[in-house]
Amino acid sequence: MNRIGATALAVMLGALISADAGRAAGVEGPSLFWKISAFGNPRALTAGMEEMARRVAEDTDGRFQIKIFYGEQLSGARENLDGLKLNAFEGAAICEFYHPGKNPAWTVFSLPFLPLGDPEVNRHVRSRLFEHPAIVADMAQWNAIPYVSGLLPQFEILGRGKPPLRLEDWKGLRVRAGGGLGDAMERIGAVKMTLPAGETLTAFERGALDAAAFPFTYAHVAYRIHEVAEWFTTNLAPGSAECGWVLNKQAFEALPPQYRDLLMGYRDLVMDVQLQRYREADERNLAMFRERMTPITYTDAEIARFRELGGKPVWEAWIAENQDRFDARGLFEAVWALAEEARAGR
Repeated sequence: MNRIGATALAVMLGALISADAGRAAGVEGPSLFWKISAFGNPRALTAGMEEMARRVAEDTDGRFQIKIFYGEQLSGARENLDGLKLNAFEGAAICEFYHPGKNPAWTVFSLPFLPLGDPEVNRHVRSRLFEHPAIVADMAQWNAIPYVSGLLPQFEILGRGKPPLRLEDWKGLRVRAGGGLGDAMERIGAVKMTLPAGETLTAFERGALDAAAFPFTYAHVAYRIHEVAEWFTTNLAPGSAECGWVLNKQAFEALPPQYRDLLMGYRDLVMDVQLQRYREADERNLAMFRERMTPITYTDAEIARFRELGGKPVWEAWIAENQDRFDARGLFEAVWALAEEARAGR
């Protein structure tokens, strides 16, 4: 996006925020304080939730306060669902690949080469899937409800050492990549590692990691991977994941109706802010990446080979593994149907 486009988007977003404020101002209710457990530092992924919390406080004249606690202050990244089940806090950020056994249906989001490269298609599909029975059931067993998707962009990979210019060059490389994306990397010979994001930089510094896949470009910078990396992929786009936001089911249901409506009414705002921050991060970061690191751009033939090796076989293995837990094929097919619905609706 050029500077004029980014400026226009910011103006439009500002107007949307102002309109929401006018619509929701003066909401009456009890005094409440909600804690949201997050990992990492404030970043594009968290900007929408911060804006939502600010608006909720303003709209209720400070009676409903929501605070995001960063850096795993309240719970480890892998234990956020456990914390919700114990009623330790009222909401959390989760990444489904940190604990696949706890949310098996959610791992559909990290399957490689899903049709989610277009940001608006991605938004439509993820928003609708947050209402899917299998996705809702995964959270219900942890006293949680899906709130809003993190809308993660496609991943790319930063690393150091010899650049993997061909698919064969990935053999033996230790790659931080979760879920189905990690499975796809294994199929081209890499070693899958599923470190929490906050541990990735330390693993690089200790020589225990060669490369890391994160949403491009904001997450790499948020976790300072660019400070140690020597190369980056520009067009691999192997997939994504879901690092989104869930709420404590018991706490949400105990809210007065006007507070519940207020929270649910701000889901679009959360996503609008996230998308804007992702775009702004790309504008800042891409030029820096090219100055500091070697870009790797694969040919169409190499990308096609990667998809052949790491796409359909991983999809079918995931469906077979999960079919007895939930309607895995139905959920997988829903991704494609919703993507087509989004494209047809334009």
